[in-house]
Amino acid sequence: MTLFQKKIKIPGLGMRTFKTAIAASLCALIYEFFERSPAFACIGAIFGMGANMEDSRLNGGNRLFGTLIGGLLGIALFRFYLIFKPEGGQSLLLVPLLFVGTVLLVVLCQMFWVGGVQPGGVVLCILLFNTPVDTYVSYALNRIFDTAIGVLVAWSISYFFPRGWMNMYRERWRA
Repeated sequence: MTLFQKKIKIPGLGMRTFKTAIAASLCALIYEFFERSPAFACIGAIFGMGANMEDSRLNGGNRLFGTLIGGLLGIALFRFYLIFKPEGGQSLLLVPLLFVGTVLLVVLCQMFWVGGVQPGGVVLCILLFNTPVDTYVSYALNRIFDTAIGVLVAWSISYFFPRGWMNMYRERWRA
C-alpha cells in the first residue's frame, strides 16, 4: 500500500477547538472597538486555552508570566544598551546582553513561573533585536497588556464552559 492509498484520519472537532476559536474571535471583536491590533490578544487566547480549567491556567500562565518577565527584563536590558548606543540598531553588544538576559530569564522563571521561559524568550529577543528605540517600552507594555487580555478571555471561556459542560446541561434539562 502506498502513501496515497492509506486512509488519512481526520481528527474530530471537540469543544476545545470551538472554545479556542470563540476566545480568539472574542478578542478580535473586543479589539475592533478600540481600533487596536488584536494579534497578541488572539495569540494569548489561543495559548491560554486548555483541555480543562487547570490546563488553561497552566498554558495561559506560561504565556502571561513569560511575556511579563521577558518584557520587563527586555525593557531593562534595552535601556542599558541605549546607554552605550543611544541610536539603537544592531551591535555586538546585544550578544552578551542576550546571554545575560537569557540566564536571568531562566532564573526568574524558575522563581516565579517555570513554563514562562519560551514566551519570555520570544519577547526578550524581539525587544533586543527588532524594536525601534522610540517604541521599545510601549511595545513591551502593549505586548504584556494584550497577552493578559487574551489569556483572561481564554480563562473566562474555559471557566464558563468547563469540560463536559454540554453533558451537564443535558442532564439538568432532563431533570
